[in-house]
Amino acid sequence: MYIVRPVEISDIAALASLATVASPGVHTLPRTRAAIVRAVERSIASFATPVVIPSEESYMFVLVSTLDQSIAGTAAISATAGSNGTYFAFRNDVMQQVSRDLNISHSVHALTLCSELTSHSQLSGFFVRGWGNCGQEAALLSRARLLFAAVLPQRFGDSFFVSLAGITDSHAQSPFWEALGRKFFQMDFLEAERLIDGARNRTLIVELMPHYPVYVPLLPGDAQAVMGQIHPEGELPFRLLTEEGFEPDEYIDIFDGGPIMQAHKHALRSFSASFVRPVAAYEQADANDALAGAASVTYLLATARENDFRATLFDCAPLEHAAGPRLPPQVLKSLKLAVGEPVLCVRL
Repeated sequence: MYIVRPVEISDIAALASLATVASPGVHTLPRTRAAIVRAVERSIASFATPVVIPSEESYMFVLVSTLDQSIAGTAAISATAGSNGTYFAFRNDVMQQVSRDLNISHSVHALTLCSELTSHSQLSGFFVRGWGNCGQEAALLSRARLLFAAVLPQRFGDSFFVSLAGITDSHAQSPFWEALGRKFFQMDFLEAERLIDGARNRTLIVELMPHYPVYVPLLPGDAQAVMGQIHPEGELPFRLLTEEGFEPDEYIDIFDGGPIMQAHKHALRSFSASFVRPVAAYEQADANDALAGAASVTYLLATARENDFRATLFDCAPLEHAAGPRLPPQVLKSLKLAVGEPVLCVRL
């Protein structure tokens, strides 16, 4: 069994261990111990801050095994993407070119630097140990942060987005960066990532990135080919986000050209398909049904309270028309719940 909970100071060593196995330039979790400490401290302060209007808060979660309390993954969500600056992306515009004299009309794609995603809430930092072999716990980790937003909507905006890693080669070189970013930054892709510190919102971008549209046909073929394409290690989060309700739109990342997925909260299952039920008393009949393999549905369950958020997976009979989930004692203990308390439920 796994649970998702807010990050704690005691998790720093485990997060540093996760960072050592994350692919450079692909995953957005903090990589150095100093960056991890800053992220953890910022998250703890954000959870403790009363919020009326979303601002600079950033919430970091960890996926924990209840067997040995080991940290198996981490994920984050920020109240606003550009809270301490401006979040920049390339908007992939379509420009119509028409010549009546030559009887020619065609469309040309152009990349325009923009900051339109700045006020949106942003998902980031998703990483699970054993990336290629993980199961439902990956969905739990990815979606738990949205359940937190559904429980406390005042802490977030109405729209959400996530930038997925674009294509890089075995040496962590990006064809898109080599064709465009390097021309203005005069440095390698990973060096630029380190310098910007993954935030995409520093004044350095304003100072160095082109301010005028970049015509896509003028870029090399390999750079055009990777625009909006996902790194192989991004296929899992892409699938999970698509199942949740996110869709790729007209924006791409300014560094590697990876896709940026967006959704209004009402299009997300964690908001539109979730419901609150009180926890019901567990009975021996429930245990007998579980042992007999009775037909069941897997639900994401999250504590519907302001403090000490917890989320987990639970198999049970359909809850949509039931009084509430009957949680065994070990599940109640992991979620720090008591019978009668409300829990947010949504089908996996």
